Amino acid sequence: MWQKSVCVGLAALALGYLCLLGPELPHSPLRHLSASLLGGLRRARSLEERVVAAWQAAIVRPARRWARVAVGVNACVDVVLSGVKLLEALGLEPGDGKNHAVLNSRQDLKEAFAHFMEKGAAAERFFSDAESFHHIARTASEFPGVQLYVGGNAALIGQKLATNPDLKILLCGPVGPKLHELLDDNVVVPPESMQERDEFHLILEYQAGEEWGQVRAPNANRFIFSHDLSNGALNMLEVFVSSLDEFHPDLVVLSGLHMMEGQSKEMRQRRLMEAVASISDIPTDVPIHLELASMTDQDFMSNIVHQQVFPLVNSIGLNEQELLFLTQSASGPHASLTSWSGVPDVGVVSDILFWILKEHGRTAERASDLTRIHFHTLAYHILVTVDGYWGNQVAAVAAGARAAGTQACATETIDTSKVFLKAPLEFVTSQIEALSKISLNPDEPVVHWHREGISFHFTPVLVCKDPVRTVGLGDAISAEGLLYSEVHPQ
Repeated sequence: MWQKSVCVGLAALALGYLCLLGPELPHSPLRHLSASLLGGLRRARSLEERVVAAWQAAIVRPARRWARVAVGVNACVDVVLSGVKLLEALGLEPGDGKNHAVLNSRQDLKEAFAHFMEKGAAAERFFSDAESFHHIARTASEFPGVQLYVGGNAALIGQKLATNPDLKILLCGPVGPKLHELLDDNVVVPPESMQERDEFHLILEYQAGEEWGQVRAPNANRFIFSHDLSNGALNMLEVFVSSLDEFHPDLVVLSGLHMMEGQSKEMRQRRLMEAVASISDIPTDVPIHLELASMTDQDFMSNIVHQQVFPLVNSIGLNEQELLFLTQSASGPHASLTSWSGVPDVGVVSDILFWILKEHGRTAERASDLTRIHFHTLAYHILVTVDGYWGNQVAAVAAGARAAGTQACATETIDTSKVFLKAPLEFVTSQIEALSKISLNPDEPVVHWHREGISFHFTPVLVCKDPVRTVGLGDAISAEGLLYSEVHPQ
């Protein structure tokens, strides 16, 4: 390390000396030597430092900014603690992992936690037994070091956007007294959205390399579960839509559809159709962003894709688990892939994103409003847009990636000693078509390619070595990407 510092220092001194001698030297050799030395200085910096410097130059505010953003409809209080320590406190012994679509018992909880911890994957499940859940929640809330935070995708996105003082934020969701106390002063909650009791979600975190019995986590992540009836029934959806008339938002952000998985199939189907009717009432000149989350019911996901939800929204945010589940549910490309192995392949991801916009997005023949997808995974992000509808997406994808690095490490700016570059330095842009192979240049980390009227913007993420908190990371990423995005009037 000290040798590199000495080299950088000597290079800087040499460059300064050349500048002092500038009048005595021919112009062309001086320019050549200066360029060579500057190139050496750039190469002496770490990959992470070069990426951060390039982002700083790329992240510019859009010409037309949002002024009023309405966010709904899932909100709760997150109870955050160590998953392994809670399960030990509950007297649960480590064992084999097993996926469960719904948790009906402590045994199901133990198996599902082990299953996803072993993969290092985020997941969210409904706990059906109210009495057992409340006992677990009491144990968790009394645990040493437990932390209470704003929770629920909608509330988290609203909270993130509220840090921008130029924005007015409306949040609709089941807001109890504790959540209301935790919310930023810049977040307005309609009186009809308040309720006497908070909904609590338990967030079981684990660190990279943490062990529980035979299970070892490959990276830091979390497992979420709740017995949340208000959010599960989307109780505040109609309140949310009716409040838009008075608020007059420039942008609507919608999340919480995944919470309905805890309902019966009949109830879910009926409520989804009511949701479609309510979303249809939002004025067509107001763009809508839909934030997806972890789901397990393929029929339900297929209904969301096909039964008029996707065509009603302009933008979607999702991660690698949700993307794979979506293509499996709707028989898209690479649907036979059962799970990701390591960092998701960029070519596979881009094939699925391309298919979503080609099959369900805006085209000359289709009246869908869907024109944008923000995909985020641990190592990289991709923003995909139908040409002509969105601007400033280089800044938006870079801002989202920067937010991932700062939020995970809990720092104001990216500390390059606390992060590392995990994205592939070479990748192909499709595994179906013979498209280009790309080599990542840390000095130009936002890569752009084009495919049949659809633009892709890729950037790596600087992954936090020792993340402080992983909950809400996807919501912060989507919020920041939206903040820097500009929609073109049609």
